[in-house]
Amino acid sequence: MVILSRRRSGGAGRYVRLSLLLVFVGVMVTVIIVFNKYQSVFSENVEVAEGHTFLYIQSGSTFDEVSNMMDSLHVLSDQKSFKWVAEKKGYSDNVKPGRYRISDGMSNNELVNMLRSGNQEPVMVIFNNHRTFGQLAGKVSRYIEPDSLELLSHLADPELPLKYGFTKETFMAMFIPNTYEMYWTSSPMDFTDRMALEYEKFWEERDDRLGALKLSRVEVSTLASLVDEETLIDSENERVAGVYMNRINRGMALQSCPTLKFALNDWTITRVLYEYKQVESPYNTYRHSGLPPGPIMMPSISAIDGVLNYEKHNYIYMCAKADFSGRHAFARTLQQHNRNASEYQRELDLRKIFR
Repeated sequence: MVILSRRRSGGAGRYVRLSLLLVFVGVMVTVIIVFNKYQSVFSENVEVAEGHTFLYIQSGSTFDEVSNMMDSLHVLSDQKSFKWVAEKKGYSDNVKPGRYRISDGMSNNELVNMLRSGNQEPVMVIFNNHRTFGQLAGKVSRYIEPDSLELLSHLADPELPLKYGFTKETFMAMFIPNTYEMYWTSSPMDFTDRMALEYEKFWEERDDRLGALKLSRVEVSTLASLVDEETLIDSENERVAGVYMNRINRGMALQSCPTLKFALNDWTITRVLYEYKQVESPYNTYRHSGLPPGPIMMPSISAIDGVLNYEKHNYIYMCAKADFSGRHAFARTLQQHNRNASEYQRELDLRKIFR
């Protein structure tokens, strides 16, 4: 009886040990699986030699397209683990467009969380004082998703200026050349809405100076556009603006050569001929007194501030200097101005510039 009991006890012990071994193996397998999954989720999986790169996901893109883009960038150490984490976190059905900064050392978890949340990197949209909306659309389309044709079509909508309180002729005044932080996914309407907001912010800081000039915001911008086209030297802005203001205050025609170029749609003109001054256009400031109907280009901030702080002097004439420095010779009398103009015209003849 005792012997039988010992055998049974020994068999039970082996069974227990086997069971414990199986449990241990199972735990170890589970630990390994969990560790591997943890590695897939939280370990570094992005390698970018330059430190970072950018992923541009267009509107309407699918997860497969995003995965292919990631593959083409060659930044993932393990493409399969990225897909697994993306699917588990629901990103594969929730792709958001944008410009995303992919940094070296990111884990799948960090990468997917960024893409899933739409936490894109802003872009710096930069544009200068362009002459046309076509030029503006071409420049801005370099920074945001809509192409130049889409942007230009939006800007050319005849109803758009009215939305912001402008006319077709004055609409260009709303666009203040500067650098703006925006998102790559900004739509054309997002862009113009932002420009309207920036326009208001810009003028809130300057409105108190309008009263002394007896000019509106748009009129200042219109005059500033003439100043911008008249001189290449920012240090002359205030003096050139002073010439125009003197003529306005005396009821004289502005006689601004850049307005003729605008009216003729020919910015290659160097020598303003008599026949140009006869063109019938509300922008011809030789034939029509006062300011033209609107800006002839997007005025720069320096030119706008030049008008707001115009120099008080007695000059009512100006002419490009004969040394072609881009500077002007200013005059108080017509006789003095005619001498300056003759010197400039002689230099044009010597250089064989006849238009």
